Amino acid sequence: MVDAATRSRMMSGIRGKNTSPELLIRKALHARGFRFRIHVKNLPGKPDLVLPKYKAAVFIHGCFWHGHNCKYFKVPQTRPEFWLEKIGKNRARDELQAAALGALGWKVLVIWECAVRSMKKQKSPLLIDRVITWLIQGSEYSQIDQDVWNQDVHRPHQ
Repeated sequence: MVDAATRSRMMSGIRGKNTSPELLIRKALHARGFRFRIHVKNLPGKPDLVLPKYKAAVFIHGCFWHGHNCKYFKVPQTRPEFWLEKIGKNRARDELQAAALGALGWKVLVIWECAVRSMKKQKSPLLIDRVITWLIQGSEYSQIDQDVWNQDVHRPHQ
């Protein structure tokens, strides 16, 4: 626990682009020969990775900021109403952006921070293998989370 000023400073220092999970995924895909663009401004949501050859957009979401149902998301005890509203708006925006990309003919993959953390801990190429499989033959919309170690790439619960 830290005081409010320290917490505020810490939260304001969290980046929205070029995060550690993004850099890990980018490095691993590049090492496998995949070429991509990053943060393309003329696509809805400015996807973290865009692979035009596959008409694929990849978002790498932080579990806290996007309200993922995993051990890395916990509603803060300080001002929970504020945080629930903020995270709810993030989730709604994510859905709109994915739908807009789909309407433009792009397929969308969301990789959750928990999957990247697991990849790092396991020192395993499994996550990148799943991403590549999705790029080549995947559906219009998929998510990969910490369950990547237990199952295949899956469609989100609608």
